[in-house]
Amino acid sequence: MKNKLPVQQCEPARFIGIDWADRKHDVHSVDRHGIGQSRTIEQSPEAIEAWISEELAQAGGPIAIILEQSRGALVHALMFRENVILYPVNPQQFASYRKSYSNAGCKDDVTDAILLARMLRERISFLKPWEPDDENTRMLARLCEVRRKLVDERTRLTQQLTDQLKCCFPLALNLPGIRSFSPLMLEILRRWADPRQLRKADRRVLVKVCAEYRLRNEKQQEELIHAIRTAKLLCTDNAVIKPATIFIKVLAGQIGKLNEAVQCAEKHIDQEMQKHPDAHLFQALPGAGKALAPRLLTAFGSRRDRFEKADDVTTFSGIAPVTKQSGKSKTVHRRYACPKYLRQTFHEFADHARKWCPWSKAYYLLQRSRGMKHHAAIRKLASRWIRILFVVWKTRTPYDPQKYLITIQARNPKIVPFLNT
Repeated sequence: MKNKLPVQQCEPARFIGIDWADRKHDVHSVDRHGIGQSRTIEQSPEAIEAWISEELAQAGGPIAIILEQSRGALVHALMFRENVILYPVNPQQFASYRKSYSNAGCKDDVTDAILLARMLRERISFLKPWEPDDENTRMLARLCEVRRKLVDERTRLTQQLTDQLKCCFPLALNLPGIRSFSPLMLEILRRWADPRQLRKADRRVLVKVCAEYRLRNEKQQEELIHAIRTAKLLCTDNAVIKPATIFIKVLAGQIGKLNEAVQCAEKHIDQEMQKHPDAHLFQALPGAGKALAPRLLTAFGSRRDRFEKADDVTTFSGIAPVTKQSGKSKTVHRRYACPKYLRQTFHEFADHARKWCPWSKAYYLLQRSRGMKHHAAIRKLASRWIRILFVVWKTRTPYDPQKYLITIQARNPKIVPFLNT
C-alpha cells in the first residue's frame, strides 16, 4: 500500500473524538461551529468504512480524529484514508485534560469521546498529527517488535522449564557438551522428559539424535551417554515426576518453535535492512549489532521532520528525567510516561556501546565515580548517544568515532583519566 500523502495545512471541517474499545467505539463529531453529535460504531471493516465515508461526505473537506492509541485495528483502518488526519494522544495527557472539567474521578465512554473532540478542537494547534514512516521502515519496526516479543516469551518459558528441571530433572541442565536449551537439549527433553526413561534410552537412538544435532564427536557422545547412565535421580516419586514430565515436554516443544520463529524474524529483518537507505548509518555503530541497529533506525524513522532537535527524541523516548520544582523543593526522577519499548532500545544500546566504545565506557565510569547508580549512568550515556545519532540521522552523515573522541576530550576534560581504565 502506498504511503498517505500529507494533508494540506488547513483547518479541518470536523473534529472527531473516539473512545475506542474492543467491540465498539463511542464517537463524538463536532463541526467548525461547535455543533456536535454522538454515535456508536461497531469494530468491523464494514461499519468503520460506512461511518468514515459518511463523515467525509458531511465535512466536504479534511477531518481530524483524536484517539488514545497510535496502533491497533481502528488506527490501521484509518491511517491511509484521504483527508483523514489522525492525532494519537497519550492517555495520561487526556486524563489530565479530563480532570480540568471534573476532579471527582468519574468517567464513561460517551463523555470521554465528547471531551476528546473538545480537546482536539481547542488545542489542535499544539497537537502533532501522526504521519506514517515509509513502508520499509514500518516493516522493520513491526518485525523488530515481533522479534522482541518472541524473545521475551522464550525467556519466560525458559525460566519455567528451568524451574521444572531443578525440581525433578537437574541432570538436563548440566549435560556435558550441550549448551543449556540448545536444539539438542530440547530434543532430548521432548523425547525423554522423564529422567527414568532417559537413563534407559537405547544407545543407538541417543547416538542418532546427537548426530542429527551436530554432536558427532564420538568422545563427546560417550561422555554424554555415560553421564546419562550414571546420573543419580533427584527424586523417584512418581507423583512429582509424571505431572512434571507433561509440562517439560510441552515447554521444550514451545521453546523449540519460538527459536524457529526468532530465526525467521531475524531473516526478514536482515532482508529489510539490506533494502533500507539508512541501514549503513546504524549498522556501523559500536555495540549495535544485528538486533539493535534496526531498532535504532526505526526509533528515528524515515521522516526527517518528525523531530526538530535531539532533546525531542530524549524526552519522547523517556531517557530524559523529569524535574519537579516548587519553591525550595526540587526532585528529579525517571520518566514513566513514555513508550517503554523505545526507552528500552536506547537503554540497551547504551549498555552495549560502553563495552565496545572507549569514550562510552569512560563516560559511564565518570558518572559512576560521581555516585550515580548503574541504570541512571546508562540513561545519561544514552542521552549523549541520542545527540550523536540525531545528527547522524538528520544529516545522513556516518558516525566517526575518532572525531567524536577528540571532541568529547576537548569539551569534557574530566573524562580523560577514565579513557585508559
